[in-house]
Amino acid sequence: MPPETQTQTQTQTSDHPMKRFDITADEIDRIVTLFYLRIRAHAELGPVFALYVPDGAWPEHEAKIARFWRNAILREKCYNGNPMRVHVSRAEIQAHHFALWLGLFHEVLRAELPEAIALQWGALADRIGEGFRTGIVAMRQPKDAPPRLF
Repeated sequence: MPPETQTQTQTQTSDHPMKRFDITADEIDRIVTLFYLRIRAHAELGPVFALYVPDGAWPEHEAKIARFWRNAILREKCYNGNPMRVHVSRAEIQAHHFALWLGLFHEVLRAELPEAIALQWGALADRIGEGFRTGIVAMRQPKDAPPRLF
């Protein structure tokens, strides 16, 4: 998408009547960038991400994840992907990683956003993270095994 069209789209969707809460695309981009700085420095999560996001690919990854959040929050139709399939297909990503991921994400939200917005975005992230965690557990379970209760 040309930059001028992208800017128009961001301006238009910032006022979308169905947006979840009051935040701008630029603020989403900033939060994502700050969050991934913490991910890269995290003792357990950093090495997992490093397997799939090489050093030079972080800007591209951050842009993709920012589009995911703009789609989820601002209702921009700018993200195309299947994050559940990506997470399930990477054996190094374990269910317990989502609690760590969410902890870091909440730290960034609380440090960088007004409390109400941090709480709203955090609640959305919790629902999405729990869905990923549950999906990983369920989809990786042996077919003949009894169901694992969460």
